[in-house]
Amino acid sequence: MTRTGAAERHGSAGTAAAAEAVAAAGAEAYPRIVATLIRVTGDWALAEDCAQEALTVALERWPGDGVPTNPGGWLMTVARNRAVDVLRRAAVERRKLHDLAVLAPADAEPGPGAGEDVVDDRLRLIFTCCHPALGLDARVALTLRTVCGVPTAAIARLLLVSESTMTRRLTRARTRIAQAGIPYRVPSGPALAERLPGVLAVLYLLFTRGYVADGEPAFADEAVRLARLLDRLMPEQSEVAALLALFLFQHSRRDARRDAAGDLLPLDRQDRRRWDHGATAEGLGALARATHDGPYAWQARIAACHATATSAEATDWPAIAGAYDALSAIRPSPVVELNRAVAHGYAYGPAAGLAVLEAARAGGGLDGYPHAVAVEADLVARQGDRPRAATLFRQAAAAVHSAAERRALLSRAVELAP
Repeated sequence: MTRTGAAERHGSAGTAAAAEAVAAAGAEAYPRIVATLIRVTGDWALAEDCAQEALTVALERWPGDGVPTNPGGWLMTVARNRAVDVLRRAAVERRKLHDLAVLAPADAEPGPGAGEDVVDDRLRLIFTCCHPALGLDARVALTLRTVCGVPTAAIARLLLVSESTMTRRLTRARTRIAQAGIPYRVPSGPALAERLPGVLAVLYLLFTRGYVADGEPAFADEAVRLARLLDRLMPEQSEVAALLALFLFQHSRRDARRDAAGDLLPLDRQDRRRWDHGATAEGLGALARATHDGPYAWQARIAACHATATSAEATDWPAIAGAYDALSAIRPSPVVELNRAVAHGYAYGPAAGLAVLEAARAGGGLDGYPHAVAVEADLVARQGDRPRAATLFRQAAAAVHSAAERRALLSRAVELAP
């Protein structure tokens, strides 16, 4: 190989390594930079533009200059300097310029309180993105874009809209924050108790959208990361710890939920050796701090029963049934009642489960819900009526939207067909 060819190959490898370093540093630093610049400037668009420009500059310089010792600090410095330039050209008041100028040098070692300030910025940003003045879809999108740093195009794909639609939605959300005067802070006292459930609901929705059969795993990953952050910042909040525990118990099974062909496996057929037992242990630690009997605490206790059972047969179904009874008393819903029917069916026999299911259907909340038909099919199969169970599984399969769930339900029908 010629020296020129070797140099080109080395240069290409260096560019690729630098790009990887930029991607890694950006994933960690982008939300922190945006949160800090929003706090100082009050300008969401400026903060995001400057953070993005810092990544662009890094892609240009790092291949030749090398990756800096503190990549995140380097990006913060570039973004801060860019914000100073923009504000100066726009003749914005001297106070904002001063605030930006006195930010600690990004390449210096953080002092004892520096990390706490950065984390507080992230927490303020979460509560701002999840303000009840915004619609739920806007809260989810804004949280993904601003707190998690997910590109707008990726959010559009995740939420099944065009990129232009998502861009407009994010713009409207930011405008709404400015026009409504939504404060960039974590509320305190009664306001915190009022706002925290909304934040937890957004995280719950993010996780659920990633955990469903045809969901995007990035949703679940980001929900777990944000729940960890929120728990670290608010360790005294029982329901925050409970939500984190719930996510960890569920997420611990992510690698065992599908077979080699990619089809869904029910809980009793999963290889428990593939579960993430480290996540389970972390979840148990979080659950131990969930001292209040809120809705997420009861869901986490249910998930813990599944996550800690050494086999399907060892599952403590009476404890699960009791937890669903408690959850139903404080937060009744058709889905809770459906899961309660499953739990009672396994704890006390299929007839008991069918009785709970019949009572739940009486309210009309499960009309047209294919999962209710699937639960009935499972309970009927366990009673011994295999032909009727197979018919019900086929009915459920015809009504579900998820291709993965449809295959799983049809597989059960085939197993039961005479």
